[in-house]
Amino acid sequence: MNATTMRGAGPQAPRLTRRILPALAGGLLATPAVAQEAWPARPVRLTIPFAPGGPIDTVGRLVGERLRERLGQPFIIDNRAGAGGSIGLRAVVQAPPDGYSVILTSSSLAILPAIYANLGFDPRTDLTPVSLVAEIATTIVVRADHRFTSLADLVAEARAKPGIVTYGTSGIGSSNHLSGAMLASVAGLDMTHVPYRGAAQATNAMYAGDIDVVFASTVETLGQAREGRARILAVTTASRIPALPDVPAAVEIVPGYIAPNWFAIAAPKGLPAPILTRLSAELAALRTDPDFRARFATLGAEPLMSAPDVLAARLAEDVPTWRRVAAQAGIRAE
Repeated sequence: MNATTMRGAGPQAPRLTRRILPALAGGLLATPAVAQEAWPARPVRLTIPFAPGGPIDTVGRLVGERLRERLGQPFIIDNRAGAGGSIGLRAVVQAPPDGYSVILTSSSLAILPAIYANLGFDPRTDLTPVSLVAEIATTIVVRADHRFTSLADLVAEARAKPGIVTYGTSGIGSSNHLSGAMLASVAGLDMTHVPYRGAAQATNAMYAGDIDVVFASTVETLGQAREGRARILAVTTASRIPALPDVPAAVEIVPGYIAPNWFAIAAPKGLPAPILTRLSAELAALRTDPDFRARFATLGAEPLMSAPDVLAARLAEDVPTWRRVAAQAGIRAE
């Protein structure tokens, strides 16, 4: 190329540059939007930090199936049990915040900081709250032919005979364990905790007469009560629940005693806002789905499918509450 050609091209180059640069800039700016609109473009891993077959696993599979129908991609259940749910939680905390790793967990999310001295993460700051999925009532249940016919009976004997009343739960540091410890603290009782490897084992021990009482969710006890095998003395929610209108809330007998048990979905910290908005909206849509609500009703649960800030507020309230309960009862993870 000679000097004349170069001089001839000079005046055209700025015009060409002015046409190309805006197009390039527009393409670059559009790329993130395209990527965000495409979510989910592949299967999403839905971690459940507890073993298969439990109440949260049942709910997780129901929610995952509905999200698959709505979003067009599988929500693959990944059960990562152990250490009170902290193993599965840690995996999600450490996962990329790209929308392809989320967790469905229980109120253990608020309990773990109370019982583990070196948990390694704070659920209030190291996760992105997505939705408070449901409140699941914890039941205080005995065998149908047990001497306790009411929660008042249990309270009276536990006060009169310290350490004699035994209660079983799904393990040390579980939400059920903390629910029992909170009852003892609020009512001024001395009960003996007997931990098991899951609510099913605790319930079997109750039927065998090895323990008096079990703290377990409605998912595990409602059917047995309807069959006449078990007697539910009370629920630990703030009021009676639709599935058990004749069963009192424990707070009616023990003022000040409410032990919330809930399920929630969270994601790694830094989840992009468009993905969070989409996932939260799809979950919220399930709240008014008649079939979905009916399925939840069979579990004794009310679908909440809340906005992210509701879950954030619940964590902010519950973490210090369970810290006080665990400290008073001397509960620490083994």
